[in-house]
Amino acid sequence: MKFFIDTANLAQIQEAHDLGILDGVTTNPSLMAKEGIKGEAAIMKHYEAICEVVEGGDVSAEVLSTDFANIVEEGKKLAAIHPNIVVKVPMIKDGVKAIKWFTENGIRTNCTLVFSAGQAILAAKAGAAYVSPFIGRIDDSSWDGVELIAQIAQIYSVQGFKTEILAASIRNALHIVKCAEVGADVCTCPLDSILGLLKHPLTDIGLAKFLEDAKKM
Repeated sequence: MKFFIDTANLAQIQEAHDLGILDGVTTNPSLMAKEGIKGEAAIMKHYEAICEVVEGGDVSAEVLSTDFANIVEEGKKLAAIHPNIVVKVPMIKDGVKAIKWFTENGIRTNCTLVFSAGQAILAAKAGAAYVSPFIGRIDDSSWDGVELIAQIAQIYSVQGFKTEILAASIRNALHIVKCAEVGADVCTCPLDSILGLLKHPLTDIGLAKFLEDAKKM
């Protein structure tokens, strides 16, 4: 399973890269605004900077439009920034049409805001490189987000779809482990969730004992 970091913060992206586990980045307008990045020119430049840090990994760049023509025009501009840009398109009717157009024209896409297996099927049929189920938001609505990942993985396996399942809206380290168990190809999450995988009380206890014993040598 690949690890993407969900942020527009270059320092956090660099930290994940230095850890040696970074495969890519996902971001969105909200995350850009959080970093104080405003205006088309500044956003485009920031995407380029992210691509340079990631060094070969995919970077999802989200369109803001919701109609076919403008999604396509915006997507073409984003894809031109860097070869590793993946155009992030919402799961709406015109979004699916745009994904098909992008696929036929050699532009890879990430279909975002997916909340059902039916939506995931449409995204795969249209040729999306990635499909992004938002498991944390599904959990918030009293459904099981990880179960949706498992369902999509089963369908894609049976049908032979090549679209990769990118588990999004990850809230904690346990989400990452559960997504790995049920067949997610990628998880994207904040840096804190990734670092949470490092933590276990027995590791801390064991290390403290080793260091204590080393002082006696």
